[in-house]
Amino acid sequence: MEKDQSIKNKVVIVTGASSGIGLAMTEALLVDGYDVIAIAKDFRSFKVEHDRLRIEELDVSVLDNLAQASTDILKSINKPIKALVNNAGLGKMAFLEQLSVADMRMVMDINFMSHAIITKAFLPALKQQGEADIIFTGSEAALKGARQGSIYCASKFAVRGFAQSLREECGKSRVRVTLINPGAVRTPFFDELHFEPGADSENAIEALDIAEILLTVLHSRPQMVFDEINLSPLNHVWKRK
Repeated sequence: MEKDQSIKNKVVIVTGASSGIGLAMTEALLVDGYDVIAIAKDFRSFKVEHDRLRIEELDVSVLDNLAQASTDILKSINKPIKALVNNAGLGKMAFLEQLSVADMRMVMDINFMSHAIITKAFLPALKQQGEADIIFTGSEAALKGARQGSIYCASKFAVRGFAQSLREECGKSRVRVTLINPGAVRTPFFDELHFEPGADSENAIEALDIAEILLTVLHSRPQMVFDEINLSPLNHVWKRK
């Protein structure tokens, strides 16, 4: 009963919500009773319908417009915000000399800068509110550099440093900051890459696993923080396409 009362009429904002981890998070949050604002560039393949779901089409890679768009979304919310979930991301894997400057900029803009800008827009309201969560979908790539992952890993290292610093800034305002670092997750993330997790179930995490971790964080006692949560498949096996 207490959980239902705490969830009722509270909003969670999820970026990158149209597929993969973000989609699983959105569905799990709706089932759990939250209102959800789902943000993504393209919802053409999005099949979720719910009276507590609001869709916002927004290209987070367009940084010049992102601060104002985020502020507009914030101003339209008339309920307490339970959490801001910074989940949008993409992968560009190649040797550094094979990546264009445009590739490098896109990865950093979407995987890091968009999170920083959106968080900056929401943070004063979250602090004033007195209790909220900011959650980042990081990666095991935030923990160790990898071959052909120089820029992708750099973007995730940036998110990790940003989250650690933000946590120090937000503690007294009762805004919690959590970083979730999954290993290989079986999602469309790998559609455009030249490799993917092995076929066995133990070779990859499922998107629902991440969604369940999100709910665990949101249900936890407000006075406790999950600084970082690292998740890995039981066995790391990769295969080329």
